[in-house]
Order: sequence, then C-alpha cells, then structure tokens
Amino acid sequence: MTSTHQRTFAAEVEPRPGRGRWLALSVLVLAVLLVAVDATVLGLATPYISEDLEPTGTQLLWIGDVYSFVIAGLLVSMGSLGDRIGRKKLLLTGAVAFGAVSVLNAYATSPEMMILARALLGVAGATLMPSTLALIRNIFTDPRERSLAVGIWGAAASAGAAVGPVVGGFLLEHFWWGSVFLINLPVMAVLVVVGVKLLPESKNPAGGPWDLISVVLSLVGMIGVVYAVKEAASHGFGWQVLASGVLGLADLAWFVRRQLTLPAPLLDMRLFRHRGFSAAVLADLLTILGLSGLVFFLSQFLQLVQGRGPFEAGLAELPAAIGAVAAGLVAGRVARRFSVRSVVAGGLAAVGLALAGLTGLSQSTGYPLLGSVLLIVGVGAGFSFTVTADVILSNVPKEQAGSASAVSETAYELGAALGIALLGSIVTGVYRDFTAPAGTPPEVASAAHESLGGAVDSVSALPAHTASELISAAQNAFVDGLRAAAGVGAAVLLATAVAAWFLLRGQKLEDGVEHP
Repeated sequence: MTSTHQRTFAAEVEPRPGRGRWLALSVLVLAVLLVAVDATVLGLATPYISEDLEPTGTQLLWIGDVYSFVIAGLLVSMGSLGDRIGRKKLLLTGAVAFGAVSVLNAYATSPEMMILARALLGVAGATLMPSTLALIRNIFTDPRERSLAVGIWGAAASAGAAVGPVVGGFLLEHFWWGSVFLINLPVMAVLVVVGVKLLPESKNPAGGPWDLISVVLSLVGMIGVVYAVKEAASHGFGWQVLASGVLGLADLAWFVRRQLTLPAPLLDMRLFRHRGFSAAVLADLLTILGLSGLVFFLSQFLQLVQGRGPFEAGLAELPAAIGAVAAGLVAGRVARRFSVRSVVAGGLAAVGLALAGLTGLSQSTGYPLLGSVLLIVGVGAGFSFTVTADVILSNVPKEQAGSASAVSETAYELGAALGIALLGSIVTGVYRDFTAPAGTPPEVASAAHESLGGAVDSVSALPAHTASELISAAQNAFVDGLRAAAGVGAAVLLATAVAAWFLLRGQKLEDGVEHP
C-alpha cells in the first residue's frame, strides 16, 4: 500500500508515450480477465463439484466464498507489498502463483482440499487486484483518458464474467469439472510474457517496512467478521459465532488504531475523509452484496431447475455481461454530461428494480424475462461500477493510488463474500424447509436437504414416482429461496441508490487536461 505521507514517488515512471500506455492497459485487462473468469466458472461447476466431492451445504458455501474472504483480508496487505517491491513485480508474481494454484483446484479430491485450494487462490488473487487500478491511475494522467481506461478495465471484468460461463460450460460438457480452472493457465502465460515487456514498474522507494502485525490483524479481522455473519445467517447466534465476530471486530479496531500511529501504515485512514471516496466505496460494497449471492445461485437455477446444460446456462447469462461492457465504455462520458450521482444512483435503481422482478420467478419462467432482467442488471451495474471506480481514483493524489485501489477492491470482495453468505444463507434456509415425500429413506432425505445438487444426485436408487416428487419438492423450495433472496437484494440495491443520490451530491469527474 502506498505510504500515508505525501511523498513523491521517486521511482514512479512517467506515463508511457503514444500507444505504449494503451498496450500496457491491455496487459492489465488480461489480469482482470484472469480473476473474473475464475470467479464466474465456479457457479456452473458447482453441481459437478457437489456430485463428485459430495460436500455438505456448509462446505459448498465455503467453496463458494472462501476465495472472496481471503482476498478481502489480504488486499490491503498485498497492495502495500506492491508499493514496496514494485506493482509490476507483484502483478506478474501473482499471475504465476494464480496459474499454479489453479492446477491444485482442478485436481482437488475432497471438499476440504477444495476449500484449501480456493483459499490459496484467494492469496494469489489478492496480489493481482490492487495493482491493476493503481497502475491505471499512474499510467493515465489525463482524466478523460483515465475514465476510458477504467471503463475498459470494468468492461474486461464483465467480459470475463461472460467468457467464464460460456467457455466453462463448453468444457463441462466435454471434460471433467476441474478443466474450468485450467483455462487460467493460457491467460496467465500470455499475461506474464507480455507484461514483462510492456508494463512499466511503479513503486515507492521509501515505503517503509511491511508491517506484519498489521497484515495479520487485517486478515484475521476480516475473516472473523465475515465468518460470524455467515454462520449467524445460517445457524443463528451461538457462542462460537459471537466469539468470532468479537475477535474480528477487535482486530479490525486494533488495525485502524495501529494505522493511525505508524509512520508508514498499510492503509491511509485519512482517505475516508473524502466524502466522494467514502460514498463510492460504500456504494460498491452494498451493490455487490445485493448482487453476488443471487448470481451465485442463478446458475444452479438455470441448470438444476430449468434443466439447461452448462454451455446453454453460460450463454443464458451473456446479456448481463453485454450490458455491463456497453455501459462501462460510455459511463465516464455520460457522468460528465449529466452528473455522477444521477448515473450511479440511476444505475443502482435499475438493478434493484430488475431484481425485484425476480420475486415472481417460477420454474417455468421464460427466457425473455430472465434475459431482460440480466441485461438491465448488466447496464445498471456497468454504469455504477465504472463511475464509482473513477470517483475513487479521482479523489486521491496519484501517490495514494495503491491505497485507493486496494480499498475499492476490498469493498468489492467483502461485498461478494457477505452477499454469498447472507443471500446464499437465505436461499439455503428456505430450501431446507421442504418436506420429503413419504417413503423417502432418511439418508436420501438428509442428502436432499443439504443442497439441490445433493437432491438431484441422491434419487437414483428411488422408485420413479418418489424420485419425481422429491426432485419437484426440492426445486420448488429452491425457487422459493431464490425469490426471497431476490427481494432482499432488490431492497439493498434500492436503498443504496437513495444513499448514493445524497452522498455523491456535488461530486464531479475531472475534466481532461492537455498532454505536454
């Protein structure tokens, strides 16, 4: 992370002339694709992982969200490390590690091993994410060019979200589920080979020591809090949940206090004095919270409830990515013509209303409605995320770009983890209330209540009539849970839209300046 002092970055490179900065951006786009593809293919692979590794419902949630937990806990620390050893060096090292750990994910043989592999992937992902936005901030000094660069960066994330399900769906129909992780390898290889040549190095030669106590405090604090939220939503408040929450909050409070006293802290807490910065970070966190849990389960709905194949399910989710890419590329221009708060609040409101439309979801819901909802979600999120990322970078000095980027990404990942934990727990809680038909063996009923994938896999030995009734009951319960989660997600998004309208009042994006 960048030093809190207003130091000049003696080792900071000048922006690359001519086309060089856009070629450098293409490498950063590959890094974003690497993380985005991995995050989206997991949803499609979940039914296959359930069948092969037979995780419990809780283990399945951990497989889904431990990646985000670890990233959220380490982003601040890894951003600080990048400023000390070099952002380019950290980005390329992280890409190699990401590829290597992807192989471990692909060949996991038990739920516990899969959870560990996903956690290690989170460690590698945390080294990639802060570097991309920080390098954009330092490579593009013209605010209008930077807005376009951020839009392309965001569009790449959305494109990764589209490429992941489609390519992953194709692989799942032709190979085993581990192949969805191996697609990281060619992307990583190109990123490293091209990045070595095109990316400028950027670091603070006087960044101070990397404070290991702060690293541990941020990691333990973040995971403790998120774990407590997840377990409380799933199983209620027990002493373990309360202990985890109290420990996490105490660690985070200690972390904040320590940052205020260190001469070279991991995170400059004074960044939050900027109203626009704080509002944009909060908007990102709550938006992802409202979206992520629902998206995680939507892939299962398309496959296990509507009977689509993995490839078809991936294609079905394309409208969201197409909308986000289109909106992201023009978001900066639209925000300058109208206003930041109208674009952000309008985008969030559109997403909230689209999610509200899913409260009428049923097993027979046609694709025109689903496709329209996904398109609106993509457009709204594309406008909102692109503009808030630009606001975050615009509200801090160039030398603090690393801090700003890590806080932005932390909010994103924490929102994803909380969304899967809270909305996912709503889906799971409602789902488990269904009644198995008479004559269902206890062990089959138990497996069916763990997850919808478990229900589908457990009926093979049952009589056809009983199996059909059990699957139908499980699917109805899953859809009920999805409707409930959609309602909660819609409420979160609409409330966030109102808050953004007031908190971003008067916020503007910088105008362009002439290049020397």
